[in-house]
Amino acid sequence: MKPVILLTGKNGQVGGELLRLLPQLCEVVALGRDQLDLAKPDDIRQTIREVRPQLIVNAAAYTLVDQAETDETTAQVVNEQAPGLMASEAKKIGAVLLHYSTDYVFNGVKRAPYDETDSANPLNVYGKTKFAGEQAIRSSGVSHLIFRTAWVYATRGRNFLLTVLRLATEREELRIVSDQVGSPTCAADLAVATCKVLAGISERNRGQFVFSELCGTYHMSAAGQTTWCDFAKTILEEAKAVQHAPRWLADAAKGRRFIARGVTPISTEEFQAPTRRPAYSVLSNSRLMRAFGVALPDWHSQLQHCFISDDPVANATANRGVV
Repeated sequence: MKPVILLTGKNGQVGGELLRLLPQLCEVVALGRDQLDLAKPDDIRQTIREVRPQLIVNAAAYTLVDQAETDETTAQVVNEQAPGLMASEAKKIGAVLLHYSTDYVFNGVKRAPYDETDSANPLNVYGKTKFAGEQAIRSSGVSHLIFRTAWVYATRGRNFLLTVLRLATEREELRIVSDQVGSPTCAADLAVATCKVLAGISERNRGQFVFSELCGTYHMSAAGQTTWCDFAKTILEEAKAVQHAPRWLADAAKGRRFIARGVTPISTEEFQAPTRRPAYSVLSNSRLMRAFGVALPDWHSQLQHCFISDDPVANATANRGVV
């Protein structure tokens, strides 16, 4: 019988791209928030017991970093309690769990890429609840893979890429934080890398998803690093250089021309964000490469491929930096 994957968050940035690829591996039951609300524990139990998947891929999360500061209860339920419940239910039926976490589990004091063995010390509610979700999964005893990623964006949804493009049609000057360093990661490249990992596991185990000695936490983000300010500058450069604008770019601009003349760097203090964020959250992906032979392309290459067409998964697959 063909294995079944239960995918949560199918309408999200990462979940939407995974839904394009996972059916190539096996049967997929994909659910969005309207079908499975992670804030409802009973619904999680019932769904897992009815579907009885071999693998649960949890691509859903509470990701509103600023809002989490005043809505801690919901963030805790979705980011901590729900993954823990998925893990315990998965263990009961002999399933395995793949879960996404974040670079925001670190405080940003380190000035070299963070390894999986570095101590977590999150600065905000979002990071704290995501790390608590990791701990809940580990303590459950379920066989699992936790992929920490960073600065995720896509050509749809709500993210930094689309915000910059929108603001560039409204303002002549963009003021962007320049003292936070990270690795912008395209959701499509993240999905491609995830599916390469799963395909390799399946091939080695005759079509089954068996994590065994590979069980654990891995960093999965774009190579290289930049600041939010330089990321914004590069976004505008790519947008202005494109000769045949893909549909998503036209939608982001809403038919308006770009009027932004430049990007002015500002400090985190000047920006006055309501939430503390790590000043440095670059992740080392070496463990992922050693274990699975998978490495994501550098952040600039990922961004360039977004401007090629309206098929981000095809772009990411063609980007040979993913091996």
